[in-house]
Amino acid sequence: MGTLSSELASHAERLSPRPRVYADANVPAGLVVHMRLRLQWDVLFVLEDAALRRASDVRHYHLAEQLRRTLVTLDRDYLDDRRFPPSAGAGVLVISAPDERELSALLDRLDSTLFRRPGDDTDGDTAVLPLAGRKLHAHTDWGREA
Repeated sequence: MGTLSSELASHAERLSPRPRVYADANVPAGLVVHMRLRLQWDVLFVLEDAALRRASDVRHYHLAEQLRRTLVTLDRDYLDDRRFPPSAGAGVLVISAPDERELSALLDRLDSTLFRRPGDDTDGDTAVLPLAGRKLHAHTDWGREA
């Protein structure tokens, strides 16, 4: 028997078809609102939990994996594979853009490309953990190159 979070995580995935993300303290609150309202993502935002606000990056990394949520951050420290082995995580999305408007546009592209399955309509299924065991560093031009 595992922890409460590990036991319940698989059930949460089946109950909610929305992308499940873990937004660390570096993500602006306005971007969290965008993820929740515009993209309809299920977002755990660490700044809304007093116990998680000052947790270490390692704690956030492991908790995101335990809760089966993609970690979304602006913190490039998570790209260090020695400290944060990809195989030990539920996926990390490090985003970079000069301002919140560009970050929102980047997340829109990531949502349609990474989190939504091809051929879905607006109410379609989502990829549960599209980056499980992997990391993606997406910058302002990501998804525009083609």
